[in-house]
Amino acid sequence: MTSPVEERLRAALAARAALVTYRDLRRDAPPQGRRWGTHRVRAVAFAVLGAAAAVAAVCVLALLPGGTATPDPVLPARSPSPAHTGAPAVPTPAPAPPAAPSVSAPRPVGSP
Repeated sequence: MTSPVEERLRAALAARAALVTYRDLRRDAPPQGRRWGTHRVRAVAFAVLGAAAAVAAVCVLALLPGGTATPDPVLPARSPSPAHTGAPAVPTPAPAPPAAPSVSAPRPVGSP
C-alpha cells in the first residue's frame, strides 16, 4: 500500500543516512583553558568604572556644603486622640500648684 512517492522518499533518506559517519557525530575537543576575550575585558572594565563612579558619588554627596551633618530632630510621640480610638475623651486634671512655704515657724537646719 505504499505509493511510489513514499518509496522514493524512503530511499533518499536511507542514502542520506548512509553518508553520516562516526566522525560527523563525534564531540568536539574540550576547550584548552580560559581565554580573556574582549567580552570579559569589557565586563571587568565596566565593573571597575562603576565602582569608581559609586565612590565618587558618595564623596561628592558627603562633602557638599549646606548638607546637614545631623538629622532633623523628631517630635516626641503623643497619645492618640479620642477621635481615632473610638473611646470618649477623658479630661486629665491639671497639676495643683505647690503650696507656699510657711514663714510662721522657723526650723533648725537639718531637721525634717
